Amino acid sequence: MTKNTQYWLMKSEPDAFSIDDLKKKGQEAWDGVRNYQARNFMRDGMRVGDKIFFYHSNCDEPGIVGIAEVATDAYPDPSQFDPKSKYFDAASSRDNPRWMLVDVKFVKKLKHTITLKQLQAEPALVDMALVRKGNRLSVMPVGAEEWRHILTME
Repeated sequence: MTKNTQYWLMKSEPDAFSIDDLKKKGQEAWDGVRNYQARNFMRDGMRVGDKIFFYHSNCDEPGIVGIAEVATDAYPDPSQFDPKSKYFDAASSRDNPRWMLVDVKFVKKLKHTITLKQLQAEPALVDMALVRKGNRLSVMPVGAEEWRHILTME
């Protein structure tokens, strides 16, 4: 963990795109984010080499299932320009794109899921964005100490 590395958590529904899908592909564009705060994290905060907890949401056992890495700087999400895409945004233009994405690269799949319940039970993680009530962001920062602590739970 280098001094300038930042840490993130990115949520995906496993039936839409799972850690196994990322493992097969190796690297993939993280498209379809349509929340301004999540977009801003990708656009303004993420840098190549930053580490990511890959989190499965909206499933029987939500939790951290793997580790990925930011592989590219942010660039316009092409799905916003495609009228056939469910992520199409008629108000966005190529001159002034509204939605950005980064590519993420597979690093490893965890031996077991670190469940949301386990994370919520950890006193060291009480301030983590993920465990706060009402936080539904799909992309969020993770503190360096939180990152280190979660790695000990694997």
